[in-house]
Amino acid sequence: MVLRQLVYFVFVLCVSLSSQNAFSQESLWTRQIGNDWPQFLGPDGDGKSDETGIIKDWSAGNLKLLWKTSTGEGYGMGSVSNGRFFHFGRMDGKANLICLNAETGEPIWNFSYPSNYRDMYGYDSGPRASPIIDQNRVYIYGVEGMLHCLNVTDGKLIWKLDVNKKFGVIQNFFGVASSPVIFEDKIIVMAGGSPADSNQIPAGRLDLVKPNGTGIIALDKLTGQLLYQTVDDLASYCSLKATRFDQSPVILAWMRGSLFGLNPQNGKPIFDFYWRARKLESVNASMPVVLPEDQIFISECYERGSVLLKRTDSGVTPIWTDQGRRDKALEAHWNTPVVDGDYLYGCSGRHSGPAELRCIHWKTGEVQWKQRGLARSSITWIDGHLVVIGELGDLVLVKANPDRYEEVTRYEPGQGENQIEFRQPCWAAPVISHGLLYVRGKSQMACFELIPNSSD
Repeated sequence: MVLRQLVYFVFVLCVSLSSQNAFSQESLWTRQIGNDWPQFLGPDGDGKSDETGIIKDWSAGNLKLLWKTSTGEGYGMGSVSNGRFFHFGRMDGKANLICLNAETGEPIWNFSYPSNYRDMYGYDSGPRASPIIDQNRVYIYGVEGMLHCLNVTDGKLIWKLDVNKKFGVIQNFFGVASSPVIFEDKIIVMAGGSPADSNQIPAGRLDLVKPNGTGIIALDKLTGQLLYQTVDDLASYCSLKATRFDQSPVILAWMRGSLFGLNPQNGKPIFDFYWRARKLESVNASMPVVLPEDQIFISECYERGSVLLKRTDSGVTPIWTDQGRRDKALEAHWNTPVVDGDYLYGCSGRHSGPAELRCIHWKTGEVQWKQRGLARSSITWIDGHLVVIGELGDLVLVKANPDRYEEVTRYEPGQGENQIEFRQPCWAAPVISHGLLYVRGKSQMACFELIPNSSD
C-alpha cells in the first residue's frame, strides 16, 4: 500500500512538472489589451466582458470580418486562451477539437476521436459543451460522455475518461451538454449516473431512470483520478457555476430536478432546491445567475419560469417566484441571462415565434420591456451593451437600457469572401476576447474586430 502511494505521488509530481514546463510557451496574442475567455460564458461564467471601446456602427463593413471557418456539427461555442481559439465540433463521425490562432484563424493542431452518439430527437450529433482551458491543459466533454484532457501546445492526450460507461449514465434526451468547471486541483463534472438495472429502461423514459449518487463527480485535474462523487440526481443541460457565498467557495449544480449548492472541497451538499416542470421532456439548461447579497436567479421555460433565491444559514429561500403566475417574468430556455445593475437581460420563451428579448428588475421580477423579432436569442454583455445573436442569424448590438429596447446597430452581410451570413440555428452566446468577437451559426463560425486594435 505504501509503495502504491509512493508510485502515485511520483507520477503526479512528474505530470505536474511536465505540465509546468509545457506551459512555458509564449502567448500568441499580438493584441495587447483584453482578457481571455477560457470557459463557457467567460472568465467568471456570467456572460460578461469588462473590455471597453467597442465599435457601435456595424454598417458598411465597419464590423470587420477577420476570418471564418467550418465547424461541423455541434451547438457549443469555443474558448480562448493565450491567443489560441479552441473549437469543439464533429465531422465525419468524429468529435474533434481544433486549435486555431485566435487572431488569424490559422490551424495549429487538431485532435479527434470516434463518436457514435445519435440524438433521439433528430438534433445534430455534435458536442454541446465548451472547452475549458486551465494553464497548459484543455478539457473537452463530449455529447457521448467522453472526457479528455489534452496539452494546449500540441493537442497530445494527457488522460481520458468515459464518464457514461464508468458511472452508468443513461442517455438523456439531448446527450451531455453541461460544461465542467475547474476548482483548485479538481475538475468538477456533471455525470448523473444510474444503477445497472436502469439500462433496461426504454429510451426517453427518464421518469423511470434512477440516480446512483454520481450526479456530480470531482477528478484530479492532472491525472483524472476520481476524488469524490456526490448528489443523487440525474444530469441536466446546465453548466456548473463556481462562486462564493460569505467568502466560502460553492459550486452551483442545477440538475434534472434540483439546484444544489456544493462544497467543492469534498462535494458535501450545502443546500438543494427543487425547481423543475412536471413535463417528462422538460429540461433545465440556463445557468444560475449569482446576484448581490448572496442571491441566486434560476429560470426555465416549460412550466415554472423563474425564481429568485436567497442564501440563508439553513439553505436557500425564495424571495419571489413565477410559480402559479400566468404571466411569467422570464422563461429562459438554453440561454443564460446577464445582469447589469438591478436588471437582468435575457431571452424568454420555449418556441421561436413567441420568444422575446426581455429586461426584468431582478429584485422584484417586474418586466421592464419585451421585444420580439429575434426568435430565441443568446447574449453577451460588454461596455454597457448586449451583443445579441438571434437563432435565425440576426447579429445586433443593443444598449443595456432598462427603460426601453434600444437597438444600436446590426450586422448586415454583403457579398464576397469578406462577409458571412449566419445560418440557423445560431444557439451559442457570442465570445469576446482581446477585442475580437466570435459568433457561431450552423456549421460555421466567424471572428470580427469589435474593438479597434490599439497598436494600429
